[in-house]
Amino acid sequence: MNDAKQQVTVRAATEADFGLLLVLDHGYSTEYVWQMEMEQGVPKMGAKFREARLPRPMQVGYPRSKEQLEKEWKQRSVILVAESAGQPVGYAGISLGVAPGAAWLTDLVVGASQRRKGIGSRLALAAQTWARDKKQERMVMEMQSKNHPAIRLAQKLAFEFAGYNDRYYENQDIALFFAKKLV
Repeated sequence: MNDAKQQVTVRAATEADFGLLLVLDHGYSTEYVWQMEMEQGVPKMGAKFREARLPRPMQVGYPRSKEQLEKEWKQRSVILVAESAGQPVGYAGISLGVAPGAAWLTDLVVGASQRRKGIGSRLALAAQTWARDKKQERMVMEMQSKNHPAIRLAQKLAFEFAGYNDRYYENQDIALFFAKKLV
């Protein structure tokens, strides 16, 4: 099938989908990271982030293990699956109740062979529609500071930087949070 004509549908996942979703390549390659700089002085203190180009592309593993993912999926409010030709090509995990009035988009994964085809955008937009239907006022996207493709996607979809959490993931990586009003 021609990639330009690829039909992708988005639907809610069932537990029967979990095994197929775990097979997707969750890692990614990046040439950029967001570096954090701490300012610890009086009268100002805080953290600043700046985009930095790496000397060579870096392969980054997903911050959650497959065992942890499968356990967490059962706690998510919904997992949306993007499928093409009856096969999952990506998914988005969404939780309600993490913050008042906000839907939390924790996992946004597209299989390596399907990236840069608009599937991540389709999933993020479907997540926003789902959250609006649940009367949520905003959506928060969570990602590693190394996940330049996800950062660019958030910016493209009009999400704004909303904060960070140092050593957030099991592997001690920094999480970045981008938010968007839905109403």
